Amino acid sequence: MKTGSTMWNAALVALTLIAALPAAAQRYDRSGEMFGSRNERRNVAGQFDYYALALSWSPTHCATAQTRDGDPQCGRNDGRRFGFVLHGLWPQHERGWPEYCPGKGRTYIPQQVLDELGDMMPSPRLAIHEYRKHGTCSGLSPGEYFLFSRKLFQKVKIPAAYVNPLESRMVAPDDLVDEFLAVNPGLKPDMLAVSCGGAGNRLREIRVCFDRSGDFRTCGRNEDQRRMCSASRMFVLPVRTTKTEPQSVEERRNVRAPLPGPRVIPGVGR
Repeated sequence: MKTGSTMWNAALVALTLIAALPAAAQRYDRSGEMFGSRNERRNVAGQFDYYALALSWSPTHCATAQTRDGDPQCGRNDGRRFGFVLHGLWPQHERGWPEYCPGKGRTYIPQQVLDELGDMMPSPRLAIHEYRKHGTCSGLSPGEYFLFSRKLFQKVKIPAAYVNPLESRMVAPDDLVDEFLAVNPGLKPDMLAVSCGGAGNRLREIRVCFDRSGDFRTCGRNEDQRRMCSASRMFVLPVRTTKTEPQSVEERRNVRAPLPGPRVIPGVGR
């Protein structure tokens, strides 16, 4: 039979072990990888392993986003159509990624820089968000960051079937990868990944990985294809006119009705 003193000492040891559990468990980033109790140590400008160029399929975004008249991506009134657009250029660690890196420079983006992004990144709100969250970790100024983003955006050739598709289609993620490989010499299967989700497993985006100098390279664990899109087939929404008030009978026939989908606030998240 244990004495009162022995039982008290055992209780103290148990309490000490329980108190240590949170520290031992540490913290996990959004990709599920363990990085230690101080994730901010990895949020250092210029310290990363590679870039992921995220190209968003605009029809999916615009079908599910809450937009307003005059929104530069989804609520235009000039009939402009968008297919793949720049979601962001993300500095990545092999596991996880840095974000909101502190630095000496300002995060203010000159209006001229924002104006020049309209053809590849139509939402100024998204551009501002992306630089603050990801661009600051590149170690580049806003002008340098978006100039480099354009260089990589232009380096990726879009397959003809995705330039201006007016009809919806079903496609296997592997087939989409093959289509990109066919028109991009030097790009290999482990250098890009496809993201899908939502109603009908809709195509959301592709990510193409680059080294710090801008050459294609193997992706890290962040671009796990099984996690990003495990579906055997996905639904590719067609591009649609963004003109809100057709002026002719012919235009009225050609304008596609807004596609149904959940409503979310645009420009937030990754």
